[in-house]
Amino acid sequence: MGEVNNLQQQEAVNKIRELVKNNAICLFCTKLEKQPFETRPMSVQDVDDEGNLWFLSDKNSNKNQEIKQDDSVQLLFANNGNSEYMSIYGSADVFYDRSKVEELWNPIAKAWFTEGKDDPRISVIRVRAKQGYYWDTQNGKMVDFLKMLAGAVTGKTMDGGVEGTLNA
Repeated sequence: MGEVNNLQQQEAVNKIRELVKNNAICLFCTKLEKQPFETRPMSVQDVDDEGNLWFLSDKNSNKNQEIKQDDSVQLLFANNGNSEYMSIYGSADVFYDRSKVEELWNPIAKAWFTEGKDDPRISVIRVRAKQGYYWDTQNGKMVDFLKMLAGAVTGKTMDGGVEGTLNA
């Protein structure tokens, strides 16, 4: 088994930022009590100093309506190329704030909001992380790959991974 690091407060926020920076696309899950729950890919626009994750969304989307009914959400991140994974559970709220849209806006968002940052359909979603878990490589992808190969040859587990909880 690899190393376990349970991160608190600023360390947790820093790890969330690091993993989101490397992979800003997540599966955004709602209706968690329903099986199967609702899920769709979403792009994180920002992670603030408190560990909140920010998204832009269509105010008429099913996702926004689902959040209004039940604010519990799960965000699932996977970056296979760097062997980085993260699950964030939290509560979401939807609101309409032009200054926040301006702050979060990037040109790629125009693919969904054709009128640009002034598109009247844009809403903002903030996810307040309550708890999370991450899996990462301790020594970098190449070293871990070599350890895995050595383990396969020798029959010994040579796990160089690191994992732990995230409590922002």
